[in-house]
Amino acid sequence: MEESPLLATQALIEIAPTPKSKPRLEKKESSGMMLKAAVPIFEDNGNFVGVLLAGVLLNRNFEIVDKIKEIVHEGEIYKGNEIGTATIFQNDLRISTNVKNQDGTRAIGTLVSEEVYDEVLNRGRRYVGEAFVVNAWYLSAYEPIRDINNDIIGILYVGILKKPFDDILRNTLITFLGIALGGIVLIIFIAVYLAKRISIPLRKIEESAKRIAQGDYYQEVKVKAPREIEYLASSLNQMAKELDKEKKELEKWGATLEVKVQERTEEIRKIHAQLFRSEKLASLGKLAAGVAHEINNPLTGILTNSSLLLDDLDKNDPRREDVDVIVKETIRCREIVKRLLDFARQTKPQKQLININAIIENIILLIRNQTSFRNINIQKNLINDIPEIMADKDQIQQVFINIIINASEAMSKGGLLTIESKLSTNKETILISFADTGPGIPEEIKDKIFDPFVTTKEQGTGLGLSISYGIIEQHGGEISMESKRGEGTTFIIQLPVNSLEGE
Repeated sequence: MEESPLLATQALIEIAPTPKSKPRLEKKESSGMMLKAAVPIFEDNGNFVGVLLAGVLLNRNFEIVDKIKEIVHEGEIYKGNEIGTATIFQNDLRISTNVKNQDGTRAIGTLVSEEVYDEVLNRGRRYVGEAFVVNAWYLSAYEPIRDINNDIIGILYVGILKKPFDDILRNTLITFLGIALGGIVLIIFIAVYLAKRISIPLRKIEESAKRIAQGDYYQEVKVKAPREIEYLASSLNQMAKELDKEKKELEKWGATLEVKVQERTEEIRKIHAQLFRSEKLASLGKLAAGVAHEINNPLTGILTNSSLLLDDLDKNDPRREDVDVIVKETIRCREIVKRLLDFARQTKPQKQLININAIIENIILLIRNQTSFRNINIQKNLINDIPEIMADKDQIQQVFINIIINASEAMSKGGLLTIESKLSTNKETILISFADTGPGIPEEIKDKIFDPFVTTKEQGTGLGLSISYGIIEQHGGEISMESKRGEGTTFIIQLPVNSLEGE
């Protein structure tokens, strides 16, 4: 007012409510922002005499902002709206701007958004990005305005209307969508054409394949189609010829099949006999153990007392002859029990060239359908090129059968039996393993498992593994056992590949 009432009127701005701005309690702003300049004044002789001070009030002064818009954006208009805008803020109040209100007037008195307020006025940092300016979104840049003391007193803003870029993006997306839809339609037409070109020859091939499946091998399919379909038809024709050839060979093999079946039946009969022998040996072992348990103790008492009685009798005593008979017959009974236990002893191996895998296959073929193996899954991992070795086939079969039967009895509720054959690293030994998933062997009898009469079964005799140990030992091999409670047992047999020594 002291300088000019007109300046006071120019500076006075009513604060207008603005979306997204920081709330402001004042309704009017009476102070103004001046753009000031000062220069020193000197006399002709160079003496300093004073200062010339001038200023321009920026409130409602649009020269600067309009000049920025004219230079940068050249007055470009988009759908009735100016593309570029510039604004001078006094603190957060818009005092000079070419941003327009909805009614087309300059947005003097509106406020900056709260997000920009915090970044520029509070933190003193430049803000670049999308910003809501009065009533539209702009790609904007805000720079703090500082006075001579480096205090922030306002903001300089320049921005470009965001709507043209949004429209370009939308139009671009629509264009690409149209191209994509057109491509899909074109692809559908091409696919239908190719499908017809492929499906018709394929139906001919299908009909020919059905006739071949019914036994009519004299088929020749001729189609005109893509190269792959023609290759398929040619392969089908070749397959029909090969099937006809195989059919004739099968008929030839059929003529000799009966002889092969008889040979196989004879092999199975031998295996069955060996299995019966093993079961018989196990039964005899049970009998011997029962006899030893039930008879040996009373026999010992009878023999001891009758011997003492015989020694006490006079040589001429008429009872001496009867007591002597008792002593002799008791000794004979004891020998009978001993002979029962010795019955399981193995004879000297009768060695010949045998294939370990063939023996295992024959045993599995025999036992697979037996009741005790109904719930047991047998898995074979047999090396294909295993060499033949010199061994007693019957005795080796007996060893394998003993171990397999033990495994089945250990897995009475079902499980997995894994049989594996392989060559050792130095190619000098064949390794055969039998691994079950039974309960395992107690720790207290692991070291004695191959001893006679040691068993984990309530009705077992403990002879099977002892006999097996002796057989493998006579063949120059080794048999060992690995077991863990609750996880199963594995028996590992090692047989030498070159076992001709000692023949």
